[in-house]
This record gives sequence, structure tokens and C-alpha cells, in this order.
Amino acid sequence: MTIFYLVQHAEKERQLGDPGLTVLGCQQAARTAKWLQHVGIGAVFSSPLRRARETAAFIADSCRLPVQEDARLRERMNWGDDEPIANFLADWAATVRDRDFVPRSGDSSRRAGARLLACLTDLAGDPGPVAVVTHGGVTVDLLRTLVGDEVLPDSLLHDGVPSCAITTLDGTAVVDIASQAHLQ
Repeated sequence: MTIFYLVQHAEKERQLGDPGLTVLGCQQAARTAKWLQHVGIGAVFSSPLRRARETAAFIADSCRLPVQEDARLRERMNWGDDEPIANFLADWAATVRDRDFVPRSGDSSRRAGARLLACLTDLAGDPGPVAVVTHGGVTVDLLRTLVGDEVLPDSLLHDGVPSCAITTLDGTAVVDIASQAHLQ
């Protein structure tokens, strides 16, 4: 089986659209890259969103690998210029409560989880462990699909995945959820 390290992007700027990383986010990404360098990463994949691409660049540079983008790694929803924050937050909360709720923009939780699972299934033949830089919502959607809500800590469902936390999978078997030990 392929070992996947699902990396939550590092801390992002607090702005709408497609923000980049903060100074702290760059430090988190560098520490994460250093840790992943020692596990023999064979490939680095990233969501096309800037915060994920910037995080992946640290990992790829450290492992001397290219970043390969895959749109299936994008977030369930992304707050954009044309949407009031209140609408975005209401839709986000609805997707957490009801996995089949389809927001005004983006995917339902169930669809996003299936999208990420399909991506990992396709990547399963890649050599060595694979670093997959993605987003907290879609990572939680995948975990809800693989292990169910009752196994997940409430904090993940309601507060999200912490910056640069790593969720480890052996194929589709969950090994570790949202570890930040490498940041200590």
C-alpha cells in the first residue's frame, strides 16, 4: 500500500479569495518539509490554491521533487470576492451538519470526500510515500468517509484541521489524524 501524508496547508493570510502564507505559515511549512524529507517522500501533490501550492513548494524543494497539482485536492468551498462572509459561513456550517448539503459554491461534504478518495486511489501506484498538500475541510470530509463522524474529534468537525497538521494513511487505512508533533 502507498503511505500518504495529507498535509494541511500552513497558516494563511486572513483574506478572501486565494491568499498566500503568513510568516508563521512559512516557518510551519519549512518544519513540515524538514520532517517529510526524512521519510523518503517519492512525490508531492498539491491543491491548485495558493496557500497549498506555497506549502507544497517547501516540501518539494526539501525533497528535490516537483510539485504536481491536482484540482481534486481543492477545498470543499473557498470564500470568494462575490460572496458575503455570512453566506459562506452559513453554507460551511450546513455542510458540516449535513454531508449531502450542496452549498451555493463548492461541493457537499460527501462529494468532496469522494473526490479526495478518488484522487488518492489514482495516486496509489506512485513510488514511495506521497505528500499530498490539501485543505482542512476536504481532509475532514475524507476522514468522515473513511472512519465516520463518531471516530473524529469534535474539534476537527467544528474547528478544522490545524495548520500544517499531517494525517497519515496507509492506502485508505487511517494511521494518524492531524498530528502536529513535527512542529514541536
